Amino acid sequence: MTDTKSMRPRRRFWGWGLESDELQPMEVAIVKGLMARVGLAAAELPTPPQASDFALPAPRVEPPASLADAFSSTAHDRLTHSYGKSFADAVRMWKRELPCPPDWVAFPADEQVVADILDWAGRENVAVVPYGGGTSVCGGVEPAVGGEYRAVVSLDLERLDRVIEVDRASRSARIEGGIFGPELEAQLRPHGLTLRHFPQSFQFSTLGGWIVTRSGGHYATLGTHIDEFVQSVRMVTPAGVLATRRLPGSGAGPDANRLVTGSEGVLGVVTEAWMRLQDRPRFRASGSARFGDFVAAANSVRALSQSGLNPSNCRLLDPAEAAFAGVGDGKHSLLVLGFESADHELQAWMARALELVRDFGGEYDAAAVERSMQSAVADDEGEHRKGAAGQWRDAFIRMPYWRDPMVGAGAILDTFETAITWDQFDGFYRGVREEVGAAIRRATGRPGSVSCRFTHVYPDGPAPYFTYAALGSDKGDLASSLAAWREIKLVCNDVVTRLGGTVTHHHAVGRDHRSGYEQETSSVYRDALRAAKASLDPHGVMNPGVLIDPLGRRVGITGALG
Repeated sequence: MTDTKSMRPRRRFWGWGLESDELQPMEVAIVKGLMARVGLAAAELPTPPQASDFALPAPRVEPPASLADAFSSTAHDRLTHSYGKSFADAVRMWKRELPCPPDWVAFPADEQVVADILDWAGRENVAVVPYGGGTSVCGGVEPAVGGEYRAVVSLDLERLDRVIEVDRASRSARIEGGIFGPELEAQLRPHGLTLRHFPQSFQFSTLGGWIVTRSGGHYATLGTHIDEFVQSVRMVTPAGVLATRRLPGSGAGPDANRLVTGSEGVLGVVTEAWMRLQDRPRFRASGSARFGDFVAAANSVRALSQSGLNPSNCRLLDPAEAAFAGVGDGKHSLLVLGFESADHELQAWMARALELVRDFGGEYDAAAVERSMQSAVADDEGEHRKGAAGQWRDAFIRMPYWRDPMVGAGAILDTFETAITWDQFDGFYRGVREEVGAAIRRATGRPGSVSCRFTHVYPDGPAPYFTYAALGSDKGDLASSLAAWREIKLVCNDVVTRLGGTVTHHHAVGRDHRSGYEQETSSVYRDALRAAKASLDPHGVMNPGVLIDPLGRRVGITGALG
């Protein structure tokens, strides 16, 4: 028997990427440099976990014979589906700590098998955790469901991976929920179309996962959240199929699509969706600007976001964030600015944007901007890999690979993202950095770094994305690192909501953000959501512990923070 039923290239069960991925020599040097910055000196990077390091318990239930071909209990499949990709997930793998592996991993071949598995799970009190690419960084796919269930199954949608139908006239396509980002774009390319949704996890995340987590893509304005692209959905629930009508818009009551987007697997499984597409871009312009004052840089971004220019990229890095990514000197903020279009050249848009940059003291290389407009075709991820903008983009994509060995050596390296209105931003930025910095000192006994970038911007406010780094243990005591992270994480959840922001802009709630979610949202609304879940999932088997508890069951915050 093979050690996996997955049909995709083998992924690392203990960290980011494929088993075949390796750090390049230059990246090893970058990782060691980052480790040194938090107080770790390592001649060699730590040795990753092996499957033989884990003793998995036998499955507690047997699937029905009629569905047996869809189920796997191999070590690799169960390990790969035991955690997502958060800091806490990585450190627990490095600790060889696996208290709640799934009993089985199911690979349904079609929607009917999905429905049959949910029927069986409801009858047998088996929890079901929907799984797309497993890239959750908030405990959204961890099978830590508490003690009220007989067993837990991780439901992997990888075999639902097709673009089924394309409507070129309406620029939309019917797409299965288990398709990975690169597969989706490859199947749309012959039609000259793109979904234009490129989250950092693009290579390893799925359309269904993007929908149920309200994923945010790479682009800074317009089309930022996946919600805006959803035309209609099909979601298999334990109570039946919830299907919405394909329309460009409707005023017929509360939007059923919005019930599905952001539902995080607690209501059902997205098997397919009609998605709004765009023509592939033909014209591009990009550049970067430096600011000596971060407040001035933020005001420049506010002006850009309210100008109606709608830049595709408007990413501001504070001095510490730019230096951390290797594209700054630690003294200047960096603004990465870009435009794209399938219809028209962009000189006028870029010229006006640069006027706004100059108005707030920004400096830029005019010749480099001009060169960027001489190339007419963008790459698949919508970004030229040239200059400071390209350097930052390359670092952005590779950062998860750099993090994993740092975690194994004892560093704490994590992020959290939020959104806040412009009138509150200055105080919010200072308050978050001060309180999280203080939390790091309390939890570790050492100072750490807290930096910030804007991932998305709106006319009414930015989406700040904070990175923090600290030394959890210089003696390989990963239990100390994990305990410190838990303390810091709860402070992060509290401070962003208490100071007026959201606990998550695009990473979802999962288990790890529930404390902030319950602080941010009305109890009346959460009760209404539980009632909807009780109707669609009457036995409470869908992803228990994520977002909300099922009616009549107390799961609580389980997993990394439990």
